[in-house]
Amino acid sequence: MTRSAKISWDDTVLPFQLDASDIRGRVARLDGVLDKVLAQHEYPPVVEALVAEMALLTALIGQTMKLRWKMSLQVRGSGPVRLIATDYYGPTDDGAPAQIRAYASYDADSIDAKAEGFSQVGGGYFAILIDQGQDMTPYQGITPIAGASLSACAEAYFAQSEQIPTRFSLAFGCSQEADGGSGWRAGGVMLQHMPSAGKLMTSEEATGEDGLLSASDLLDGDASENWNRANILLDTVDQLELVGPSIEPTQLLLRLFHEEQPRIYDIQPVIFGCTCSGDRVRQSLSIYSAKDIGHMTTDENQVTADCQFCGAHYTFDPDSLGFEAKILVENDPTAS
Repeated sequence: MTRSAKISWDDTVLPFQLDASDIRGRVARLDGVLDKVLAQHEYPPVVEALVAEMALLTALIGQTMKLRWKMSLQVRGSGPVRLIATDYYGPTDDGAPAQIRAYASYDADSIDAKAEGFSQVGGGYFAILIDQGQDMTPYQGITPIAGASLSACAEAYFAQSEQIPTRFSLAFGCSQEADGGSGWRAGGVMLQHMPSAGKLMTSEEATGEDGLLSASDLLDGDASENWNRANILLDTVDQLELVGPSIEPTQLLLRLFHEEQPRIYDIQPVIFGCTCSGDRVRQSLSIYSAKDIGHMTTDENQVTADCQFCGAHYTFDPDSLGFEAKILVENDPTAS
């Protein structure tokens, strides 16, 4: 593949449908987006891998977001990795790129650099939050952390909270380029069995981990056979096929699912993006009292705040912050 062909598929999500199986899915490739996400912090390698996996999941799941919608994924754990948070901002207009940002909070003194990354999360929960815009009630779904990876947590979430059989196959890592440079690459496939009317749970008891629903609890008959067949085909993929760049996503779909009649849709480009601003930070500080703001004030009589996603640094006059200052401004007849 030429360099130009490689670039054309980097940082994209390709939605598709398997007409013979009633299964929909997405293929994602992340390159520059992942480098920019991870460049904001000097994470230990085990944390970098978790953030990379979470960002890839976010791209695959978020592709269905409508214009200007926001989707957030969160994993909160009891282990050294306390929080992994990502945001997906739907395109502002048709044809525009979506935006992704991500960060992790962790206890550097407790991280085991030799342990598998997911083991550093511990118990906790996996959550998806969807903001549809002003005057709309945000949606929030939460399930316990389950399985042996973040993708397994996402599969359990969709089975339990949405009752949609879902499967992820992901690959990610820091690769060495032919020109001597290095960078992060990630790729993955997401499959979902299309929901149908009628009974949602086919088994008498949930068979998933910790009593959660699994895909086998939601399907029977032809639907179960179609789902199992598609999963067996997906099991044949290798990591190099997922991340590229030697094979395009369209070629990958034909290799894996040519007998399932794959149909592709418009590709969705994604970029790294952060929506933080001075006004947004000021608004977030409006919940604090003057006493709280006093504790935040530095010796130089400033209140500072940093964006965890992009590293932007903000400085404020403490007299302009807090809910007491907000009330004074709102009641000021000279205020515009």
